[in-house]
Amino acid sequence: MPERFDVVVAGAGPAGAQCARDVAARGYDVVVLETEPEAEFPRQSNKSTGGTFPSMMASFNVPDEVVMNFTDNVVIESPNDYFVQHNPGAVLDFGAFKRFLVEDSREKGAEYWFDARVSKPIIEDGEVVGVRFNGSEEVYADVVVDATGPAAPLAKALDVCDLDRNNQAIGIEYEFEGVAIDHDEYADLHDAMMLRLDHEYAPGGYSWIFHTGEDTAKVGLCYIRNDSYQRYSEVDRTIDGYLDHWLETDPRFEDATRIEGRQHRGSAHIQPPASLSTDNFMAVGDTVPTIDPLWGEGIHKGMKSGRAAAITIDNCFSRSEPDTSAEALSTYDDLWHEDVAPRMNSRLRMTHLLYLAPNDRYDRLLADLNRLDHDTLTRANDGDLRAITKLLHLRDLPVLARFLNQYYRSGSA
Repeated sequence: MPERFDVVVAGAGPAGAQCARDVAARGYDVVVLETEPEAEFPRQSNKSTGGTFPSMMASFNVPDEVVMNFTDNVVIESPNDYFVQHNPGAVLDFGAFKRFLVEDSREKGAEYWFDARVSKPIIEDGEVVGVRFNGSEEVYADVVVDATGPAAPLAKALDVCDLDRNNQAIGIEYEFEGVAIDHDEYADLHDAMMLRLDHEYAPGGYSWIFHTGEDTAKVGLCYIRNDSYQRYSEVDRTIDGYLDHWLETDPRFEDATRIEGRQHRGSAHIQPPASLSTDNFMAVGDTVPTIDPLWGEGIHKGMKSGRAAAITIDNCFSRSEPDTSAEALSTYDDLWHEDVAPRMNSRLRMTHLLYLAPNDRYDRLLADLNRLDHDTLTRANDGDLRAITKLLHLRDLPVLARFLNQYYRSGSA
């Protein structure tokens, strides 16, 4: 007979593992199904830059042992300028971080089944009652959570997510040694996370250098394959070609060599969620999707979505009559919009506008950032319209016109 649990989670990434961690800590029976073999985990799913902030570390009791380097500053580069802001952060060893979440949730009582590829939900009387995996194997639960990321086999089958290829962001990253972290022509990147706005290297996106200690760093780029990418990209250049181009033309990489086995590729969708839950079912992490659209930070938001799902499960199970209906699980939707990704729509608009701008506008943006006070920058990053207007100029009218044309043409208004 198939086994039965209170909760089945598909996917052992940060969102899924954190959901299981919190659910198990509350005393419920939970099993996590993960595609990869345990001995190799997370070889294929080690896809994050691992950049995060102390708030995540403290909120989720993440140990310092999974941190490659604690950083002091965030640096933003344009083709000819840079801006430095003191903002403590942490560059994680993402594989070690994911293994910690698995082991810690196991200690709290969660069960993990590796080599278990989830394929579709089990439906009885029109409701989800479990999942099918590895072809014909089945496991049943009162609540099913899809944390598989953009693959989303369960959420797609249930029409809970509608991921648009035009909103897909793709990324590539390598880890290097021999990087000139303090090159004379650029900002000092010691103990810093740097993001570069430059269509030459990342059309319709950004590239990065995250210092990981001594002369080592994570180096990568990502972009969204939307209208901005079409406007600024080279027809025959792949994402690997863009990274190679940056490595060949930036003097900071003149003596850099790739660290064997430390390559990461991934994708995520930059769009608002179509929905988040239905009867006996919730979607978390990049399945929804949950990544921050502006700067791509996904770890903290993914963890928060897993926690919001666990809070909702506890609320549904602890009632005098347990209730996992769509109405009861809609608490998760409320928590997601209030706490996980507030102001999602305004940040999406900022993202589209930012990546439409030409390279010379990025230089002007950094000049503005260097003259404005910290409070204005914080409010602008949070989507405050009045603060954003302080970063706009009359010369931005053509870009704003293109943005509004695309915005209304896409039906986003």
